[in-house]
Amino acid sequence: MQRAAPQTFDRVLSSMCTEPHPAAREAAERFLATNPGDPATYAEIGDLETRAVATLGELAGLGSAPPNETETSVAARDAPPYGYVTSGGTEANIQAVRSARNRADADDPNVVAPESVHFSFTKAAEVLGVELRTIPTDDDHRADVDAVGAAIDSETVLVVGVAGSTEYGRVDPIPELADLAHDAGAYCHVDAAWGGFLLPFTDHEWHFGHAPIDSMTIDPHKCGRAVIPAGGLLFRERAGMDALAVDTPYLESTSQASLTGTRSGAGVAGAAAAMDALWPDGYRREYERADDLAGWFADELRKRGYDVADVELPIVVVDLESPTFDALRDRNWRLSRTGSGLVRVVVMPHVTRGMLRRFLAALDEIR
Repeated sequence: MQRAAPQTFDRVLSSMCTEPHPAAREAAERFLATNPGDPATYAEIGDLETRAVATLGELAGLGSAPPNETETSVAARDAPPYGYVTSGGTEANIQAVRSARNRADADDPNVVAPESVHFSFTKAAEVLGVELRTIPTDDDHRADVDAVGAAIDSETVLVVGVAGSTEYGRVDPIPELADLAHDAGAYCHVDAAWGGFLLPFTDHEWHFGHAPIDSMTIDPHKCGRAVIPAGGLLFRERAGMDALAVDTPYLESTSQASLTGTRSGAGVAGAAAAMDALWPDGYRREYERADDLAGWFADELRKRGYDVADVELPIVVVDLESPTFDALRDRNWRLSRTGSGLVRVVVMPHVTRGMLRRFLAALDEIR
């Protein structure tokens, strides 16, 4: 039987996944069979998860990561961040909603979020039995603060802001959303699953150091160059994790806060190795490269007469007619559309200028 081969990245323009860093790949293989869901048994991967969470906290404005963390449990830390390496942004977002619901005093809990919020919040609402109130964004695809405020009531348990939206790469006004949430007695969560490894090198106000947010999703397996799966969930306070904990009496670790239970250590080890190799200078260089490349690509499309949205983070959104889109797909260019039908190109680490030149050449031929 012919051996299956994975998808190559040479024409992938719409995915927020990318090639992992070599150090992440090697570390993931070494820890493939360990279980960070039971860190008392698998102490080495427990240590690596603590280190990974500490570095994620440094990225997200919660202080410096210790160089050689030796604690065997993230919950054992005496200072923030508190959190763990999830299977991805979906799990992290579900857990953020679950923690807020469990901590709040609401008979009919609701979550208020802009319409640009990730579809994982729809899953969270269905699984957890909470109401999801999605609010229209403004003309620049950011959360409308006044509209969010009008939607909040006494049963709101969580207000969500997006820092790097998946369609336009926009950053919501996070400090204002945090104020609205806390004024109503609710929690504030920031979904920085994609943007979190880019935003530290911008002037945006998006993290724990900029606003009194309570939790954050930030994914190493996107721009962090970790192996899949490796998401991240952070809390400012230990109570956020405590609200997720369940007893696990037959394990050496007698309490567990993660959603998936048994987890492969591959994601944890790969995330720790990638961040050790790249934070901060490697990530800074990649952000600058991607930002420059996205701006160049947007200009090239505009020169050809296409309508292109302003680029905030390195996602280029362009209006292509359906026959052109279909012809590009027929040539194996992997593209996707926004909810309104525009085409999005995500400038991930595998996307090069040469790759985009070949795409433009194909676009010119089709025209």
